[in-house]
Amino acid sequence: MVQTTRRIREYLRVIDIVIEVVDARIPRSGRSSLLDRLIARRARLVALGRDDLADPAMTKRWLAELQKRGSPAFAVDGRAQRSVARLVPAIAALSTVAGCAGVARAMVVGVPNSGKSSIVNGLLRRAAAKTEDRAGVTRQMRWFRLASNVEVMDTPGVLPPKIGDVAAQWKLAICGAFPRNRFDPAEVADAFVHWLRANRPRSNVPDLETFAASRGFMRRGGEVDYHNAAQSYIRAFNDGVFGRFSLETPDDTEAA
Repeated sequence: MVQTTRRIREYLRVIDIVIEVVDARIPRSGRSSLLDRLIARRARLVALGRDDLADPAMTKRWLAELQKRGSPAFAVDGRAQRSVARLVPAIAALSTVAGCAGVARAMVVGVPNSGKSSIVNGLLRRAAAKTEDRAGVTRQMRWFRLASNVEVMDTPGVLPPKIGDVAAQWKLAICGAFPRNRFDPAEVADAFVHWLRANRPRSNVPDLETFAASRGFMRRGGEVDYHNAAQSYIRAFNDGVFGRFSLETPDDTEAA
């Protein structure tokens, strides 16, 4: 993270536009304060990625909130070409606002596994950047030619060195921003269930124990295999098996 942050700071000297990719399910916790400081006053576009997994009504509220704060914002499903294509005119407009002479250079930034590389591939209309459903896949900064007058750089994900807010921790974990060996999946699944009971009391999403029993995560003697069940539970959440959820609202007082 330290090396990536240093390199982003160095490259920003030649960057005209920043495309900040944020998981639409966690528009507050999924934005890095560290990146925010690095970007400073450069022309910025916010792409709420993984739009297909977030609550559509809540995403509309977040888009309005981000626009009110002065950032052009779009909801994007990185796997859908038509969805990503809506960013192209916005990038062109920002390059004009930024006063780019010749080739405009854009940098794609965000926390790990926010969908940056999928959006880069969507912009390029080809699988140029490596993507997987886990944090830390992108390890190098790479330039791609988007158009004759636009270049775009894909970057590794960046998180602040310390995230003190407990709610932000489990939300980032369940959305895949942390490597899987950096958190207890059972604790994260339980935190999500607790959030459901408080915010979606009529939801029919199973708790971890019920899920484990229905999927056969049992050891000899009838003991529940909570660890492997929780990993499967988190995968199911990210596959949309439980439905579409936005874990934060613009009115929340929690801070990442």
